[in-house]
Amino acid sequence: MKISILGTGAYGLSLAFHLLENGHDIIMWTAFEEEKDAIEKTRYNQKVLKDVKIPEEIKVTTNLEEAILGQDIIVVAVPAHVVNSISKQMMGKIDNQILVIASKGIEQNTCLFLEDVIAKYNPRENICVMAGGSFAIDIIHKMPVGLSIASQNEQAIAIVKKAFENEHFKLRPTKDTVGVQICSAIKNVIAIAAGMLDGMKASESTKAMFITESLHDIMELIFHLGGNPKTILSFSGFGDILLTCTSEKSRNFTFGQTLATKSKEEIEEYKRTHTIEGLYTLESIHQLIQDKQVDIGIIDLIHEIIDGKKEPKELFTFLIEKE
Repeated sequence: MKISILGTGAYGLSLAFHLLENGHDIIMWTAFEEEKDAIEKTRYNQKVLKDVKIPEEIKVTTNLEEAILGQDIIVVAVPAHVVNSISKQMMGKIDNQILVIASKGIEQNTCLFLEDVIAKYNPRENICVMAGGSFAIDIIHKMPVGLSIASQNEQAIAIVKKAFENEHFKLRPTKDTVGVQICSAIKNVIAIAAGMLDGMKASESTKAMFITESLHDIMELIFHLGGNPKTILSFSGFGDILLTCTSEKSRNFTFGQTLATKSKEEIEEYKRTHTIEGLYTLESIHQLIQDKQVDIGIIDLIHEIIDGKKEPKELFTFLIEKE
């Protein structure tokens, strides 16, 4: 198959490596001419996965039309805040191509899920959402990983499964695009709090308590937004939350550690030098639960801590007092 990957970050690159291994023709798109030139010249992306050489067979372009026209599958792997712009640029150019959302987050201001952002400009029936516990470096090293693939279009799911699956990459299908997107977005926010607990030297028992309480809250949010609460038990649910909330490979987790242990200057430096999807998503999730009048106390508390209105240590009190 001919497959495009929009975004040359770590996760997009890992999917490119994986799909090339499966025998597909791969082209990647970046908005930055300088990044494209550097990759073509050195075959490395020095910003991410700087020690991993990019095969010559993977093409790179800054021309979006070149990247998407005539392709079978288009994987969206850009930061959540640029999905709207790219979706608008694709309008009128999507025919039978399947769009696979690998980006995570909820759009600020509108509080739209990324599926809905893309569907403003492109056919919804072509959209799938893919999410689950999988770090880029693990995919590149061919470690076994499992992800959820969600869509109302069973034929699209079948095509994506055929393209992606092999002996170390598994996709489990579901129709619950809402639940999968909630889980994949909110886990980055929860990971910030998990990192704070780790930074404060919380016990393993306390961390387990926190994850358990978080799972209950996420189930509540999925229910109120029209998804299937059982999705919390999927690869995109508990699997992704467990991974992101327990590993220093997660920038959201390490940002939480920084919040609990470093000075304001060091915190600002970390924010300046790292992409922290959980911060972007936090604003959207916080606004969303207010609009829907859903009581998700952990989100309110994380928001207040980030705003400097409360201290990270208040997580301990919250866990004990939570109903």
